[in-house]
Formats: sequence, C-alpha cells, structure tokens
Amino acid sequence: MVQSAVLGFPRIGKNRELKKATEAYWSGKISAEELQTSAKNLRLDHWKLQKDQGVDIVPSNDFSFYDQIMDHSFTFNAIPERYLKYDLSPLDTYFAMGRGMQRPAIDGKPAVDVPSQEMVKWFDSNYHFLRPEVSDKTEFKLNSTKAVDEFLEAKQANIQTRPVLVGPVTFLYLAKATKESSVKPIELLPKLTAVYVELLKKLVEAGAESVQIDEPILALDLSKEVLDSYKSTYETLAQGGAKLILTTYFGPLKDNIEVLKGLPVAGIHVDVCRAPENLDAALSILDDKQILSVGIVSGRNIWKTDFQKAVAVIEKAIAAIGSERVIVASSSSILHIPHSLTGEDQLKPEIKRWFAFAVEKCAELAILTKAVNEGPASVREELEANAADAKARAESPITNVKAVRDRQAAVTPEMHTRATPFEKRYALQQESLKLPQFPTTTIGSFPQTKEIRVTRNKYVKGSISAEEYDAFIRKEITDVVKFQENIGLDVLVHGEPERNDMVQYFGEKMEGFVFTVNGWVQSYGSRCVRPPIIVGDVSRPGPMTVKESAFAQSITSKPMKGMLTAPITILRWSFPRDDVEESVQAQQIALGLRDEVLDLEKAGVRVIQCDEPALREGLPLRRADWSQYVDYAVKAFRLATGGVKDDTQIHSHFCYSDFNDIFDAIQGLDADVVSIENSKSDMKLMSVLSNYKSCIGPGLFDIHSPRVPPVEEFKERIDALVKSVPKDRLWINPDCGLKTRGWPETTADLENMIVATRMARNENA
Repeated sequence: MVQSAVLGFPRIGKNRELKKATEAYWSGKISAEELQTSAKNLRLDHWKLQKDQGVDIVPSNDFSFYDQIMDHSFTFNAIPERYLKYDLSPLDTYFAMGRGMQRPAIDGKPAVDVPSQEMVKWFDSNYHFLRPEVSDKTEFKLNSTKAVDEFLEAKQANIQTRPVLVGPVTFLYLAKATKESSVKPIELLPKLTAVYVELLKKLVEAGAESVQIDEPILALDLSKEVLDSYKSTYETLAQGGAKLILTTYFGPLKDNIEVLKGLPVAGIHVDVCRAPENLDAALSILDDKQILSVGIVSGRNIWKTDFQKAVAVIEKAIAAIGSERVIVASSSSILHIPHSLTGEDQLKPEIKRWFAFAVEKCAELAILTKAVNEGPASVREELEANAADAKARAESPITNVKAVRDRQAAVTPEMHTRATPFEKRYALQQESLKLPQFPTTTIGSFPQTKEIRVTRNKYVKGSISAEEYDAFIRKEITDVVKFQENIGLDVLVHGEPERNDMVQYFGEKMEGFVFTVNGWVQSYGSRCVRPPIIVGDVSRPGPMTVKESAFAQSITSKPMKGMLTAPITILRWSFPRDDVEESVQAQQIALGLRDEVLDLEKAGVRVIQCDEPALREGLPLRRADWSQYVDYAVKAFRLATGGVKDDTQIHSHFCYSDFNDIFDAIQGLDADVVSIENSKSDMKLMSVLSNYKSCIGPGLFDIHSPRVPPVEEFKERIDALVKSVPKDRLWINPDCGLKTRGWPETTADLENMIVATRMARNENA
C-alpha cells in the first residue's frame, strides 16, 4: 500500500506561539524551562495534527527555535570559538549564534559582545539560514541529541515519526571556511560523516524505522568534487544502520541524478511539483528494492493540488515499481506556507476555495493516498469538489482583466530607459541635493513601537476614525524626521509608521491581491511575515505612499526619500499565481509602481527608493536558466523607475543574499544609489565593490541583532570601504530597515555610525 508523508511542518504554531515564547525568553519574561515547555507542547500539537489529517509518515526534528541549519551547526559542534569564551548556557550560546549578544558585566559574569553568524537565503525561498562556519580546527562531535530527544518525545506520545536531518554534503556545501582555515569545507566530510554515523546509530537504537536525510543542493550546479563525494559519504552513513530516505527538492536534478544511482539508501525523494521530469529520472536509477517518494503536493505555494493530475503522476510511479515502494509526499517541507485556512473567514468563499495551507495540504496527501490505494470511487466527492474549484478559478473574471492586459501590450522599450546616462544625471542630482561626502541615510523603516501597532489595529477594527489615525501617523512621522535631523542624517525617511509590512502594505493598495488574518510564515528566528496572495491581474487604482512622503518632505529642508517596494520583491514575497508566468505578474506590478514613482516626483519628492531585496533569491537554481529571469526582473525595475527626470535620484536596496552572483544585474537596474547588506558577510563584497559604476552604500551594522557596534568598529568598516569604493560614490547606511529594533539601540547605532562618518570625512576631505 502507498503511504503518505510530510517532509516538515510549520513550526511557529497556529497563533505564532513559538515567536511569542521565544521573544518572551529574550526579554527575560519567561525562563529557559518555560520556553522549552512551550516548544514541547507545540511539537506534540503538530505531530497529532498531522496524524489526525491522515498522514502516515510524520517528521520529527523539523522543529527549530531559529533555523534548522544552525541546529545542525550546534548539534555537530560547528560552533565558532567566539561564542564559547563567555561561558553562556547552551541555549544562550545557540541564540547568540543566531542573533548576536551584547550585555554588560552583571553578577560577576563578564560582559558579552559578540555578533551573529552570517544570514543568507535558503535556496530560492524567503526563508533564511545561518551559514555554518568551519575550519581544519573544527572538532566535530555530538554536541546535542536533539534529533533523538524529539523522536523519543513523539514516541512517548505513541506517535512514530521519521527524524529529519540535513545531509552532510549539503551542510558543508552551504558552510564557509573561517579566515584562518587551510581547507575547504567539503574536505571535512570524512570527519563530519563519522559523527553523523554516531547520531544515526542512536536514532536506530531509539526505534527510528527510517531517517529522512535532506540533500537539496542536488538541485544546483555542482562541481565534480562535490558530486563525487556522495558515494563515499553515503557508504559511510550506511554504517549507521538506518534506512535512509535521501531527499531532494526545489528543482530538477538533471545530470545530478546519476550520483544517486547505486547509493546504499532505502529510498529517494524527488520534487515533481517544480520539476515533473524528476519522476522519470528517479525511476531510471532506482534498484529493485528502493522506495520512491513522489513530492506531488507543493510545500512552496498555497494553491490547491490538482487531484486529477496528481493521481495520474502517482499511478505512473505505481505502475513502474509497485505500490509498496511508493510514498505520496509534500514536495518539500511545508514550513514555507501558513498553518491553516481555519479562521480565514474574511476571504470571499469563491476565492478561499482555491487555497490549501499546511493543514489542508496534509489532508490532500491523505486523499491522494486513499485515491490510489482504494480507487477514485473511495474519494469521489473530494475529487469532484477539487475539479470544480479548479474550473471556477480558471473562469473567474479577476484572473484576466482586459484593461491590465491592454496596458501591458502598450509597453515600449523606451519606457525601460532613463533619459540620460548615470554620470550626467548624477552631476545634476549633486547640484540639486547638495549632499556632503559620504552621505548618511537609513534604509527606510524606523522602530514599529507597541503604540504604533496598537493604534493601527484600532484603526483597522474601526475603534478610531480615519482622521484620528492620520493625525497619529503625522505625529509619528514628525517625531522621526526631527530625530533624524537632530542626529545629523543627510537623506531622511518618513519612518513608515503606517505600514504593516513592506509587501503587504502595497498589496493592500493594489487590485489583484487578497490577504489572510493569520497566514504567518517564518522568515528567520522569531521573524514572521504574512505574505499577500496574488489571485488576479494586478493594477494600482490610486496613490499608495504619496500623502505620507509629501508630508514628510514638507516639514524638513533635507532630502526625503520616498519608499517603495520594487516589483520582484512584491512578487517573490507574495504567493504568486501559478496560472500565469511570473514575468507577466512582475510587469503588472511594475506598471502600478511606475505611476506611484511619477506621482511622488510630482509631489516634490526627489529621492525615491525602490527596494529589491528579493532579486537574488528569485534566480533559478541552475545558472543556465538565469538569463531569462534576469532579463524580465531588470526590465520590471527599469519600467517602474525609468520615467523620472534626471535630477530625481533613484535608490534601491538588497539584503541577505549572495550578491556576487547578481552584481551585473544590480548594475543593470541603472539605479543611482544602491545599498547592500554587508556587515554579516565579513565585508566579503569588498572585491566586487570597486567594479560598481554608480553610488553604493554597503551596510555597516546588522539590524537583526540587538548588538550596538562601537564607533571604532564603524570607523574600521568605513576605512576598509574607502579602499574599494571611490570617495564620491560611497554612502553610509545600516544593513536594512530598523522596523524590528527598539529605539535605544537604534539611537545608539545611528549616533555611532554618524560619529564615525564625520571622522572619516575629516580624514578624507
């Protein structure tokens, strides 16, 4: 009989219980024991929920307080020395790795001042992980038995789970070598694999019937060295005695499928949602006993599975190898989608019926499994309802709006181009803006205080009037503008107090989007986002940000940035349509933003920032597929910004990605100034900064950490940047927006940054 499986479940809880408990621990409101109890209760709830939905194979060790890769760094003792010298508890050491730590000496304990590890995106998703750091001196050992402990937790509740591990090849491929290391991370595989064997033996001893071992890098372009490492690594892992299900996802395996042939694993999982061709590829290399896990229910989007098509795919696998060797599974972990549709009563019923969140995806797996085990008649009602929902969506009038399509058809090549090359227009901008050497600015948002959130909630619920809310927002903007003037920033922002989220806010102002009440998704650590859902053709019915930006400019003589989110980021940080090409959706969003940019310019805003932090994550996983994506992504940005006058300065911002891959694309945006996350990257962008032709502001401090760098550290970073970036092109700014920070640390960060900038100006005048 075919079984169903989930590769990983959202860990934050239906009401973000994990976020609330973790932040309560960080603020000292609950103890470590209370935090662990909350986590244990969440895990148990999620295991039971999946079983109640009919899932046969439920995962364990998919839970994490911060991120699963950092969990593995901690488990296998890949803990950089800087976190070990403070004698912190294991839990506080773990959190210091994720978010840094800075506290004074108290109760005889020494002061702590340590930055976090580097944060980067998880493949082409908006989930983040902390990059492991290893060297030839790393002593891999079993520092934690988390995987075993959580398996036993479930077992005690009479739930048999399948533990999940990130494979050793993927772990080291994603790692970086420390500066003093004499070896590449991948060369440490024998040492690390030996510890994996130790852990696998403990899992078998605890009663694990099989272990899911994730190797998602097999969807990437890999070197021969990496591909060749799989054979010896998995031959060693076989000594652990576990039945391993080697799991791949997020893209086509292509030629990489060959390295899986003959590996001593019990089965292979492939993602057939994003790469249908993976099914035939996997069937071609299985031996006569290996299991095939068919990833047919998407772990990345919120659209209902097409049951008719899915059953056909599953039956093809069954026909090839028999039902006993087939598992019906989610394509990847479903942590990338919200918890449940329950409670989303504000959604129109005719649209809500198109969606399936995590709980509903589990139910889909059970239905599909029953369909192939007992025949379609056993789930006829479910199959018919599913087909009716798909038909209704395809025929809905919101999915094809003639006015939007007509405007797209009228787009010309000239609309993607500024009137004058950068060098000439930058001179005009300097004359108009009169900025000093090393201009200082921030990325956009300022702290969203409890008062701001409570007042916005009152307005949404109708407890206060629009006039009262507008007055409150104007006061917040006025306070932020005065603060920036007082500390000496050169280009100001209005602080974005009216915005709930940098994508949701714009979606709410456009046609073609719908929104959830509780559709939260983990981005990293305790940071959760509520992605909009693009359900139809997108357009802008009216101004979105002009009122607030124009008011902010009216109360200061300094330049005020109008703050927008750019097309690809709105697209990528929403759940996009799966019935229309993403390039079409990006162009629709760009046309709406073009109108907004021109309206801001008319209102007297002469600096306009269009943030595009998702540009890198949108790159296809295979380099051969990059050019088509880069072409439409760059065109969308230029369409949004290309209509302004020469003396209007266009900025953009990028954060938490491997930027070396997209520097040419960033240059192609033709922005006048770009700001880039840099502080968590050990300044590794230095080698490419000198090649950038426009102005650039590499971030000087990590806004996701409460740590405040001293003036001396800021000055050292500026001095290093001056060696790579022309003095008349260097801007000074944080890594990202300050929304999640508190006012005390924000003030200290910016004051130190400005003091260091003034010192640099004096030395470089």
